[in-house]
Amino acid sequence: MALTVQQRGSIFLAVTACLLVIGVCAPFSGHDVQRVMQIAIGLCAVLYGLSVAPVERLVDRATALGLVLIIVLGLVSSLLAHQPLWAFTEVALFISCGAIAVAFALFRRRGGERLDRTLILVVTALCLIKSTQYLYAAGLAFSSGEPTLDTDLLLSSFSNKRFYGQFQTFTLPLLALPLLIPTVSRPFKGLVFTLLCVWWLIAISGGTRGTWLGMGIAGVILAVIGPWGRRWVGWQLAALGGGLMLYWLMFTVLADHLGIEVVSAASDRLTTSLSGRGPIWWQAWHMIVERPWLGFGPMHFADIANKIAAHPHQAILQWASEWGVPSALCVAVLAWRGGWATVGELRDGAVSSERVDLLRLCLFAALIGALVQAMVDGVIVMPNSQVWLALVVGWLMALHVGRTPASAALPLAWGAWKTLSVIAVGLLIVIAVRDVPHIAQAQQQYLDTHDNLLQPRFWAQGVIAR
Repeated sequence: MALTVQQRGSIFLAVTACLLVIGVCAPFSGHDVQRVMQIAIGLCAVLYGLSVAPVERLVDRATALGLVLIIVLGLVSSLLAHQPLWAFTEVALFISCGAIAVAFALFRRRGGERLDRTLILVVTALCLIKSTQYLYAAGLAFSSGEPTLDTDLLLSSFSNKRFYGQFQTFTLPLLALPLLIPTVSRPFKGLVFTLLCVWWLIAISGGTRGTWLGMGIAGVILAVIGPWGRRWVGWQLAALGGGLMLYWLMFTVLADHLGIEVVSAASDRLTTSLSGRGPIWWQAWHMIVERPWLGFGPMHFADIANKIAAHPHQAILQWASEWGVPSALCVAVLAWRGGWATVGELRDGAVSSERVDLLRLCLFAALIGALVQAMVDGVIVMPNSQVWLALVVGWLMALHVGRTPASAALPLAWGAWKTLSVIAVGLLIVIAVRDVPHIAQAQQQYLDTHDNLLQPRFWAQGVIAR
């Protein structure tokens, strides 16, 4: 018996939610598990996309042409790259993220406003699980009798605390949505606010300055947009104050009372240092100067070995050095057009208390925070962050109303996109099947000869230079 479109959507939602929980909350999770999770979500998105067809276009003609240009430039750059297979893999990753965004956009447009509640429920559940894990680990640490407490060890399921911070940059803005909705009961708002305070406690403890910077810039922009943006800022500042109070009580008052020395304190991160980014930024700049038009090839920053990282921790430098300056400019123009269109809708609904308008506000804050953090961190590299970026973009696409009547979808263009998505996800699956059985051995060999340091890119050992 054939499944209905609604049933297919329910299966897509259930499987995607389970994969997100595994990738973010499982104790055994990390960069490689999250990459496999991302490929699996990409496969689910492609299968869902094959089973439905858009009634109207998801993007306008200019955006579609821009995306085509980016992909064509990426393919040409890959052909000329030192390691074409890895370059094509990066292009496939970009296309699969697009497929995930398209799937979420189609899913939300077909499911309607009820799915907005589902999204926030999933976000709240993930934050609740992670907060419980953190507080449990803190309780064990304080009761262990050890003379020192390393706050970094309280963070779980991520290979690096900055990757955890990237996840928080996406979820901190969304977690505030129930606090903005007038019809939500006060007791429930109290529970959500408590959770938001704990979530800020973890953000402070993790010490990811990119998260602090991203949330700060997002707050400034939302404060200018309208009264609901200022209310969002107010709730975030109140929760930040609560998080600071909890941090002081736990890691100053309680730690001093028990005679425990706190290691990796948040105050240690209050610096203006680049944390080693200077040399890799210069490496990316020299790559741009040497090959400005098509770059060295997607993923090929990782083909030039250095002792710091397999990506430059700066989205513009990374894209320009690998894909070329024209491609980077095209990406920047598309991001600006999409962001400005969203700002227009936010201004139109500046005084609206409708749930959909408030959700758009929170999604936009998450997007701004992530894009700002991408200027100093690997948001466009890490698998979990790529999935959440695709989710946020896809949901905003679904909520976009537009100032002109929507055009009918073009069957030929939709068919070409589906074919390209299938090929891209197929390549990612082939790479995963090839590498996953040997990942542990390959990583150990690399660690034995490279100062016990992994440099994540596609996999946790992301250096592709031979």
